[in-house]
Amino acid sequence: MASLIRFILNVLWFVCGGFVSGLLWLLGALLLALTIVGLPWAASAFRIAGFAFWPFGKEIVPRELATGHEDLGTGPLGFVMNIIWFLLGGWYIALSHVLIAVPEFVSIIGIPFGFKDLQLAQLALAPVGVTIRKVTPPAPTPTSLPPTS
Repeated sequence: MASLIRFILNVLWFVCGGFVSGLLWLLGALLLALTIVGLPWAASAFRIAGFAFWPFGKEIVPRELATGHEDLGTGPLGFVMNIIWFLLGGWYIALSHVLIAVPEFVSIIGIPFGFKDLQLAQLALAPVGVTIRKVTPPAPTPTSLPPTS
């Protein structure tokens, strides 16, 4: 049942703006890749584009937690890359997602979409060192069975 709800939310998201948002993130990634200097950020923008197209059922996690070890993007270099990203464009991309989220929250029915736009804003502020993974449903807990005699 939860997967059906996620599917419906993803379809509604895609039709009501997720397609455009994802395309804009892809365009940004392609432009970053063309500059050569922007290649490290292009990978992050491609990852965010996938999230922007189909966000429900996915979560944002620090890459160090997902992989179990530190890499270039999760250490001091990743921190510096996030500062550069923030100063050169991340802040206004995040601001645009926040401004889109406000009317979604006001509309009540758009609250789930508002939360996803806020997650996109979070990604837009500091995309290096995080990854996006599918949400895994919790394992079913064993039910207590009556003792057998």
